[in-house]
Amino acid sequence: MVPVTQKNTRGVDLLEWVRLCKNDNKGMKALFNDFKLADDRPVYIQLRDYLKKMIINGHLLEHQKLPSTRELSTLLSVSRNTVLTAYADLEQEGLIYAIKGKGNFVGTVETPKTPSIHLNWKEKVNEVTLLADELDLMKHGVRWEKGMIAFNSIAPDEKLFDVENFKRAFLTRMSIEGDVVLNYGYAKGYKPLIDYLLHYMEIKGVDITNKDILITNGFTEGLDILLSSLAHKSGRILCENPTHHSALKLFRLHGFDIHGIDLQDDGLDIRQLENSLSEHDFDFAYLIPSYHNPTGIVTSSEKRVEIMKLFSTYQVPIVEDGFNEELRYSGSHLAPFAAFAGAGNNVIYISSFSKILFPGLRVGWILANKELINALESMKRARTIHTSTLDQAVLYQYLHDGHFEKYLKKAKTVYKKKYELALAACHQYIPYKKMTGDGGLHLFIELEYNIHSRTLLKKCYEKGVVFSPGDVFYTNGGGGNTLRLGFSRLKEDEIVRGIKIIGETLKNEFGG
Repeated sequence: MVPVTQKNTRGVDLLEWVRLCKNDNKGMKALFNDFKLADDRPVYIQLRDYLKKMIINGHLLEHQKLPSTRELSTLLSVSRNTVLTAYADLEQEGLIYAIKGKGNFVGTVETPKTPSIHLNWKEKVNEVTLLADELDLMKHGVRWEKGMIAFNSIAPDEKLFDVENFKRAFLTRMSIEGDVVLNYGYAKGYKPLIDYLLHYMEIKGVDITNKDILITNGFTEGLDILLSSLAHKSGRILCENPTHHSALKLFRLHGFDIHGIDLQDDGLDIRQLENSLSEHDFDFAYLIPSYHNPTGIVTSSEKRVEIMKLFSTYQVPIVEDGFNEELRYSGSHLAPFAAFAGAGNNVIYISSFSKILFPGLRVGWILANKELINALESMKRARTIHTSTLDQAVLYQYLHDGHFEKYLKKAKTVYKKKYELALAACHQYIPYKKMTGDGGLHLFIELEYNIHSRTLLKKCYEKGVVFSPGDVFYTNGGGGNTLRLGFSRLKEDEIVRGIKIIGETLKNEFGG
């Protein structure tokens, strides 16, 4: 764009400049050559913002006369009404003014300039922020490109999303109380959703007497709020080894010493757990008993009883991650630790529907003792005020109308087929040492000790296949020979083809 300044117009107002350009199409076009229309936005808004930017940046000078609506509409190939509306908005903002019979002029716009300085922000962020950056797998983890077969995601398959019924739920809720759900809500959450979730947990066998729920922005915020609220007495926490990477990241950011307990095929190593509890004090334990992330292991009912007895004996509270509890493809339902606790208050249950429903909603919840929820509510209010009331209300309507149960049946059918396909392909093509995964959206593979999964990843990347190296899930830097295969978002043929490539790479490159 040719900037209109005192120097290049030599005192000629903008209207005269435009008139001068009329006999020179190139000059006229050059004046507004960077005005480009987008298809998905009202034209008058685009024109208004374009002229506003020109005024604020000093390309249009104070008191300069603007082209008439007819001239500007011809010049930019837009309707005259578009220019009229844009001018009206700019006048309302005080950026231009109109003089009857003379036209529109650029108003007085203060754009104070100060000396520019450049700070080194790396020196000004704190150590926790630097650690968060270091642990950020989205920045520093496995990168993949379009067209690759990516086993590194365990997000739900968006092709299964029940969009039509979600639309209906949205319209229903908006027609009932649109003015309410678009306003500020309550830190504790949307009461109809809280009541629904209390009933939902009661059906799982949880005694909800003297318990309550706090709605959060997904599981991660729920855990973060909890970690910000609990006292650091020993500064030590206990968890499975390996465990959920996002939880490990939060424990480290909050300064906890992480003590991992090895997993067996049916859950925690009870002897190792008992030894740790007898030797150390712990502020709490973080456990994923169902379809564990990353191993996919389901803790047996017998071990759940033993674990509950041990933690009750040593008075250590349990933070239970209700990860993928619904994705059971076979066998009987296993009650969560929160149900084993009965009327007791030593289990804090955190969950969301993110891995099976709509993760974009960012709605999760904490079920715990009423007194604790009361304290967490204040922490929630201090941090984010409340979770989107609109999101909560629409989710409630969707759940209330019975769509979740229908969607879950459909999703389980699809995911079960993918799970069985992945399981069979791994048996056929991958020379693994051990493989776990009793359901859910992923499998966990342990290779021979001399094979490092990151080295394997580099070789597979060259062939268009990526997966999650297992070491990121370990509390002690172990797991160098492990990997997680997430299959939820892949097509059936991609699952088989990708696993075959991993297996062939193992055999050809490592002699597996």
